[in-house]
Amino acid sequence: MELEAIPGVGSKTATALSELDDPERALREGDVAEIASAPGITEGRAAAIARGAIRERHDDPGGFLATDRAKELYRDALDLLKDRTVTSYGEKRLEIFYPSGVGSRIEEAREFAERATNRDSDPEVLDALADVEPLAEPRDVTVRDRCLATADAERYSEAQQAIPELSVEVVEDARDLADLARGYSTVVALDEEFAGVAVDGDVRVEPDALERPAEIVPERVLAFYAANRECLQAAARVHRAAGIDPPLDIDALESTLERVDSEGTVVGDDELDRLSRAIDDLDAAVSTAESVANDELRNAIEEQDVTVEGSDLLSLVEQGAGVDSLLSRELADEHAEAIEQAREELIDSLDLDSGEAEVARRAFPEEPTFPVERDEEVVSRLREDLQAAKDRRAARRKRELAADLADRRADAERLVRTALELDVELAIARFAEDFDCVMPEFADHGFDIEGGRSPLLDVDFEDVEPVDYDVSGVALLSGVNSGGKTSTLDLVALVTILAHMGLPVPAESVRIERFGELHYHAKTQGTLDAGAFESTLREFAGLTSGGADRLVLVDELESITEPGASAKIIAGILEELRGRDVTGVFVSHLAAEIREMADYDVPVDGIEAKGLENGELVVNRSPVKNHLARSTPELIVEKLAGDSDGEFYDRLLNKF
Repeated sequence: MELEAIPGVGSKTATALSELDDPERALREGDVAEIASAPGITEGRAAAIARGAIRERHDDPGGFLATDRAKELYRDALDLLKDRTVTSYGEKRLEIFYPSGVGSRIEEAREFAERATNRDSDPEVLDALADVEPLAEPRDVTVRDRCLATADAERYSEAQQAIPELSVEVVEDARDLADLARGYSTVVALDEEFAGVAVDGDVRVEPDALERPAEIVPERVLAFYAANRECLQAAARVHRAAGIDPPLDIDALESTLERVDSEGTVVGDDELDRLSRAIDDLDAAVSTAESVANDELRNAIEEQDVTVEGSDLLSLVEQGAGVDSLLSRELADEHAEAIEQAREELIDSLDLDSGEAEVARRAFPEEPTFPVERDEEVVSRLREDLQAAKDRRAARRKRELAADLADRRADAERLVRTALELDVELAIARFAEDFDCVMPEFADHGFDIEGGRSPLLDVDFEDVEPVDYDVSGVALLSGVNSGGKTSTLDLVALVTILAHMGLPVPAESVRIERFGELHYHAKTQGTLDAGAFESTLREFAGLTSGGADRLVLVDELESITEPGASAKIIAGILEELRGRDVTGVFVSHLAAEIREMADYDVPVDGIEAKGLENGELVVNRSPVKNHLARSTPELIVEKLAGDSDGEFYDRLLNKF
C-alpha cells in the first residue's frame, strides 16, 4: 500500500507510519491503537487515517453525507454507539465506521456488525474491559550498572542504535576495559579482538550481543510488561470471561506477570527477597548482635567472684582499665561464648548462607575487649558481598524472565488487540439490543421501513411509537403541526446512515436502496434574505442535475420565502427530480398548493391526526400513503363545530 495515496496522508505522516512494525496490517484492519503509536499521531488523527485507508482500498470517493444536517445525524448515531463502549480505544475505533455508497465497503462493515451482534454483553466481560487500554511503549529505559564497549567507530554507532538503554564506551585496549570494569558491574565487549583478555571484574566478550538485546538488556522486555502489566492481566480476564480462545497460554502469562512489578523489578523470588532483607537489616542486625554480646559479658562480669568484687570489676572494665588482661585471665570462656552468641545472632537474624556466614563471623573478632564492637571493614565487606550476590541473582532472574517473555510479545499484543476489538463489537451488540435493531436488506429502489423507532427523540425509547413508511420516487409528506413529520425525516435519515455504515438499524425490518449520497435539508428558521435565498436556490439547482442514486430529504422548504412563491419553487424542484430515479421526501404544509402547481400528479402522504383529546393531538405516526393530512387548524375548527350549536364553525369548517 502506497502510504501517501491514502487521503489526508502527506509525506510527514507517511514517514511516521512507516516506523510501525506492520503499517499495512494496521491500516487494513483499522487498528487505531497501532496507528496512534506512530510518532506524532493522536488517536483522533489515527481514526481519520484509518478511514482514509478504507476509502482508498474500496475506491470510495466519499461525500455520502452531503449536507450539514446529514452530518449532524451521523455524529448523533456515532455518539449512541460510543456511549456503549467501555474503553477510550473503542470510542476512537468506532469512528472508522462511516456511511458509504460503495457496496464492498458496506459489506465489509456488515460482516463485522453481524459478527458483533452475536456477542453476549456479559457484565463480567464489560467489567474486565474497563482496565484494558492500548499497550504503552516504555520510554527512557536506562540501565546504569552495565555498558557496551568497542574500539570500532561504526560499531559504536550501531550499538547506540540497537541498545540505547546502555552506555556505549570507546576502548582501545585491555587497560581501558579494566578501567570500565571498575565503574560497571558488567562490561560487554563487542569486538572479537578482546577474546581471551584477562582483566579483573565481569568483562564479557560477546561480538553477537547486538543480535540478542533481550539477553544483554532484559530490562527492555521487562519494562514493556511492567508498563502494561495491569492491562495484560485485564485482557486475560476478558478472554476468560468471554470464552475467547487466546493467542497464548493466559495462565502461564499471568503467572509470569506476577514475577515482575510495575517498576520492572523481579519479585516473588525467595532468594532475592532474603538477600534484600539481609542488606536492609544489616546495620540493625549488627547492632543487636553487639548488644547480645555485651549483655552476656556484663552479666558474666557482675557475677564473677575474683580478687575484686564483681561490681568494682565492672566499673574498672567500663573505665578501660586492663580490659584485655582481665578478660583473658578471668573471663576468657565467657568472652568467647558472648562472641559466639553475637555471631550466631547476626547469622540467624539475617538468614545467611554458609559462605556469607563465614564473612559474618569475622565481624566480631575473638580478641578480648569490652564493650564488644564490630569490625567495620568486615561489615562493609559483608554488605558488598550481599549486594553483589543480590545483583547477580537479580540479573540472572531478569535474563530468565525476559527470555520467557520476549517471544510472547506478539501474542500479548494480539491478546490486548482482541480485547479492545471486543469492546467495539460489544458496543454494536448493545446498540442493537438497546434499540431493537435488525440488519437492513438492500433493495433496488427507495426505502421501506416497518416498525422504525428513533432513539434520538427526547423520550424514553420504550415510549417511542413505531413508524411504518415506504417511498419509491419523490413524495410530499403532509401532516399536522407536532405530528411527527420532522421526526419521520430524522428516522429515515438515521436508518439510511446506519444502513450505509453497515450497521443494524432501529426497526422491525428495513429494505433500502444503496444510495450514493444523502441530502437532508433541515427546516430554515425564518424567511431568508435575498442573498441567502439565492444561495439556497443554487443548492437545489445542483440537486436537480446530480446523479440518480440520491436520497433527498427536505423539511418545510416553504419557510425560505413567501408561501405562494414557495409552492411554485417546490413544484419546480419536484418536476426536475421526476424521472431521475431519485428518492425523496419533501415535508410541507403546502402539499395541496404544490400539487396544483406541479405539472404531474405528485404523490402526497399524510401523518393523520385522529383528533384532539384534552387539548392534545392524537396522531397516527405512520404516514398514510396517498393521503393529504388535515391541518391542526382544521381539527380545532372541527372540534368547535361539534361542541357548538352555532353555524359559524360549520361554515368555517366548509372552507377547508
